[in-house]
Amino acid sequence: MSTQQITPKQRGYLIVNSHPTGCVATVERLWESIPPAEPGGRAPVALVLGSSAGYGLAVLAAGLRRHGIRAVGVAFEAAGTERRTASAGWYRSAALADLAAGSAADLTLVNADAYAEQTRAEVLKLLAERYGRVDYLIYSLASPRRTDPETGEVHHSVIKPLGDAYTSPSLVFEDGEAKVGSVELTSADEAERAATVKVMGGEDWALWCRALAEHDLLAEDFTTVALSYVGSEITAPVYRQGTIGAAKEHLEQTAHRLDAGLLAGRGRAFTVVAGAAVTQASTAIPSIALYTSLLRTVLGRDGWRSTADQAVDLWEQLTGARPLNLDEQGRIRLDGWELDQQVQDRVRALWADPAAALAADPAAPAWFHDRFRELYGWDVPGVDQRAPVETGVPWPNGPQR
Repeated sequence: MSTQQITPKQRGYLIVNSHPTGCVATVERLWESIPPAEPGGRAPVALVLGSSAGYGLAVLAAGLRRHGIRAVGVAFEAAGTERRTASAGWYRSAALADLAAGSAADLTLVNADAYAEQTRAEVLKLLAERYGRVDYLIYSLASPRRTDPETGEVHHSVIKPLGDAYTSPSLVFEDGEAKVGSVELTSADEAERAATVKVMGGEDWALWCRALAEHDLLAEDFTTVALSYVGSEITAPVYRQGTIGAAKEHLEQTAHRLDAGLLAGRGRAFTVVAGAAVTQASTAIPSIALYTSLLRTVLGRDGWRSTADQAVDLWEQLTGARPLNLDEQGRIRLDGWELDQQVQDRVRALWADPAAALAADPAAPAWFHDRFRELYGWDVPGVDQRAPVETGVPWPNGPQR
């Protein structure tokens, strides 16, 4: 047991500790925001890679609560020690496992590096022995590095523009107060672009699909999706036209290759273009925080679509409850609410003078700040952060390394 009184340790957009009770509360709120469905029929099997945060967590929760999936989730999270808390994703995973158990859902969570061949072998064995063939593979991994399983080389991703250097306004917080700063990024070289594609492109996704096929673990009408993002023209220089965009393009090309090759006649592959969100991955991207705050100013509470809202939408499309909303490139689109032309025109007008926009509506950056802190379990309504809390929470039902 490891009861401690803890306070947040924050450096910019990185918080290096987390609050267990706050993380539980955020997952419970996510769970309750998903409309439950009456159980019935066969429970499909889903494998979710990147299940402890962001869209991966939301898609797993929505599948469990609304569609009664039998699921394996894979995430790589840090355990707590006597000197530090566990990672936020560790506590979120434990909370989701408790909720799933309370609803009689069948969920196993694996704490291991999804890029590693050993992890793949363990998960394949688990599927073969307990779950059987997989109906849905959800690929939602985001990482700063990946070890190539064939060469052993470690590749590191970078967030940089391609071509010209990038200068942009950004959102910074000084003692919790929102201000407009500036970010300057040099352009990536070819080695950095290639490394980012190696980490965040579709190579690992394809390896998982091939491994499932080789072990006869693809269900009839197997479907796999990889979560992606396009975003606004405002942030395109650092996102869609940058190193991350190159990786996303490779992800999309991988979907087409899987459809035409490995999955031809036995399944389908899509990339899913989700809308903006406050996630641990998105806060690492320069200028995204400011853009997201201004988008929230334009949309307000009623116009904003949460990760849970979008996850429910995705499952409705995957299960056939609603037709697939495909664009001309065959991508499933969940981001129409964000990229509506009138919405983008209004965001662009605010972007022209962001300091004035923040002064006119300080509620939006405050909202972003609160959502960012909540990712780590801090400042969650109804949670007393001053009370001692048990930080030594065990990993839930599943293997870990």
